[in-house]
Amino acid sequence: MIEEPYRWVEAIANRREYIETQLATGSPIAAVGCQEGILFVTLGRRQKIFEIYDRIAMGAIGHPGDIERLRMAAIELASTEGFTRSAADVSLRRLAFYSLSPVMKTAFEQIYGAPYLARLLFAEVGARPEDDLLLRVEYDGAIAANGGEISQARQHYAVLSATGHSSDLMEEFLKGAHRPDADFQTAIKTAIDAWAVGSLGLGEDLEQLPDAEAIAKHRQDRLASTGIEAAILERGGNTTIRYRALSDEQVRSALSS
Repeated sequence: MIEEPYRWVEAIANRREYIETQLATGSPIAAVGCQEGILFVTLGRRQKIFEIYDRIAMGAIGHPGDIERLRMAAIELASTEGFTRSAADVSLRRLAFYSLSPVMKTAFEQIYGAPYLARLLFAEVGARPEDDLLLRVEYDGAIAANGGEISQARQHYAVLSATGHSSDLMEEFLKGAHRPDADFQTAIKTAIDAWAVGSLGLGEDLEQLPDAEAIAKHRQDRLASTGIEAAILERGGNTTIRYRALSDEQVRSALSS
């Protein structure tokens, strides 16, 4: 009887270690607020940014099958809410806290079943920058809102990466570099640099924030060989749907301007 709780705790620790190992190679994602709305940016060959509902978008790293299952679950939940009530009633906070987080927590703690090998980053654009909501949902159901704890001051950026160290470096960089009133071109450049910091942070040798020269070199090297994936949740759109995917050419053009 006494051994059973210990065995469960040990199994959970082993499970967490396994999931972290599986997620270790995921390319970071940066989400930053700007004048036009909320911008998502990442680099890679596999799609990691998705539209969920009118004002809601999702970024994800992890196993493609698990990401797709969670994406479809989020879409179905949001669509059902919008149909039974109204589109204006669809809330990212309710979607994450009362639906997705409990599902992921249960899957993680049921040690005889398969957990979700995924981390999720959500954004909901508001009428004003101070109304924007960004939150991260971990594979164990834990939620961090707007880049930090709920009780902390609202931040206008959020990050997603394969390791906690990489995420911490990205947030440290954005804390000093990001401005919520930035224009589109500035926001693109800041988000790409944040991605570069996160990518460098996945290496074991980087213990502190890299200097501007190292960030620029890594960004240039990766942009030469890797495609850019980006999307924006537009704040002042004339249509109900605010999500707009950005092409690789559009982002590179903004970076060079």
